[in-house]
Amino acid sequence: MKQRTLEIQLQHVPPPTQPDPTREQYLTPAPIAADLLYTALHHGDITDKTVLDLGCGTGIFAVGATLLGARHVTGIDIDPRLITQATAYAHAKNLPIDYQVSDIADVTTTADTVLMNPPFGAQKANRNADRRFLEKAIEAAPVIYSMHLTKTVPFLNTMITACHGEVTAEKHYSFTIPAQFTFHTKLTATYEVTLLRIMRKHDDKS
Repeated sequence: MKQRTLEIQLQHVPPPTQPDPTREQYLTPAPIAADLLYTALHHGDITDKTVLDLGCGTGIFAVGATLLGARHVTGIDIDPRLITQATAYAHAKNLPIDYQVSDIADVTTTADTVLMNPPFGAQKANRNADRRFLEKAIEAAPVIYSMHLTKTVPFLNTMITACHGEVTAEKHYSFTIPAQFTFHTKLTATYEVTLLRIMRKHDDKS
């Protein structure tokens, strides 16, 4: 499947019907999701691999990984409403994705590759959420693809090193989020984000 074809397929993944602003529930734009997935594909981290989508929302990364030939895909999110949406879409498209409801702290699933777009921490309730997601991702898989606000990357690099991880590649995007909550004062907001490819050092999980 070509990247453009994947992007078109991902445009059909539904956004959250009742997004929770405290959890920063935004759907990753299809062009960015497709590019992240193809980056992982070209590194050999999707096809025939077990893939874990942490904070999966309605499942855009899980869907993409399945379409690109992952051996088994698991999507995990704390919000049961999003898991219900993601499961309904997967069933409608006959995609064999295992969706689970869980807090990030309670995740015990392991995989070859983690894909995630964790909360940026823009809401007070999500302060340090990116750290919690990264710590769990490094525990869960030897290879991680994770998106973060570009301005936080220097701090995250230090934290990733402390968690026995190493950033091996970066890609930059402009991430546009449409207005969907009453407190939004603009039609869209654009954030500079960076995709980090992280490898776990001293892999004791294999």
